[in-house]
Amino acid sequence: MKNIYSCLVAIFLMGFVFLPMDKVTAGNKDRSGQAGAAELLINPWARSSGWGGVGTSCTHGLEALFTNVAGTGFTKGTDIIFSYTNWLKGSDVNLMAFGISQKLGKNGGVLTAAVMSMSFGEIQVTTTSLPEGAGTFKPNYMNINLAYAKAFSNSIYGGIAVKLITESISDASATALAIDAGIQYVTGEKEQIKFGIALKNVGAPMSFNGDGLSFRGIIPTHGNDNDQFTVEQRSATYELPATLRIGASYDFFIGEMHRITVAGNFNSNSFSKDQFILGLEYSLKYYLQLRAGYTYQSGMFNSDLAERGTVFTGPSAGFTVSVPFNKEKESGLAIDYSYRATNPFQGTHSVGIKLNF
Repeated sequence: MKNIYSCLVAIFLMGFVFLPMDKVTAGNKDRSGQAGAAELLINPWARSSGWGGVGTSCTHGLEALFTNVAGTGFTKGTDIIFSYTNWLKGSDVNLMAFGISQKLGKNGGVLTAAVMSMSFGEIQVTTTSLPEGAGTFKPNYMNINLAYAKAFSNSIYGGIAVKLITESISDASATALAIDAGIQYVTGEKEQIKFGIALKNVGAPMSFNGDGLSFRGIIPTHGNDNDQFTVEQRSATYELPATLRIGASYDFFIGEMHRITVAGNFNSNSFSKDQFILGLEYSLKYYLQLRAGYTYQSGMFNSDLAERGTVFTGPSAGFTVSVPFNKEKESGLAIDYSYRATNPFQGTHSVGIKLNF
């Protein structure tokens, strides 16, 4: 019990230590422009995004890395996932994610490593002297995650993750570290009741640096007009989009083959509107899962995109088809798909392949 209490205290203290009080006014749309690294709010995993990322309390395995890192502690052996996301179809933005989780011994924890890369394609370079184009460059966003989760008892699982965040173009880049932490609690005669809480994206501000922020020019009163100096500009810092997620779920078992899970989630966002998520998942044993979710935030039904504050219109859906190798060990191969509705654009589509053994 001492370890459980220590973990709980650590998570909440982390929020108070790393988040100044003037930064924790959640859901303030007027502060949206003060944050950066918005890719940290994107769920790259097809399975958990199919019902809106509602699984803070009940998502287990490697894909729990986004919703609640504590859920990775349920990994029984080895999980390997590759996921591809066509982000806002029509925008030419793509995400690639790869991760592996490994159980460390019979009574040990679970170690997880994952990489998410975001590609924007080639963007044309224009200058005042060459307005029609002077070549191209490729922006690249990447998050590297290293996480550890452990079962503290039969009911309580806790985890922590460290993320290296990099954003770069050809001549400028920004780098930072962030921390996620979370707990999942399971109870009930059939472990059908679940609760979860997760604190995400806690870290120091980011800022860009590099040759792209410098130029050659003449400084008045310094030398003559032929003397040029290299002048370096200072980039403004921006905050990480810290988020607190609280969720609960309940499993309804129908015989030995069927399960229906109802889940709810509240996301408190430091720099954008708070969100309420409801989700429903049907499972036919190991073979098939169907899921759907709805994400609501203030102004969701406003036709004005600026007032709505998001291109997502709320609905999401997905499915998983699995081929078990060993039913007792729950090992096998699974294909995941998810769709998130948007306006404008043609939705966000994710496809994933999961191998667990």
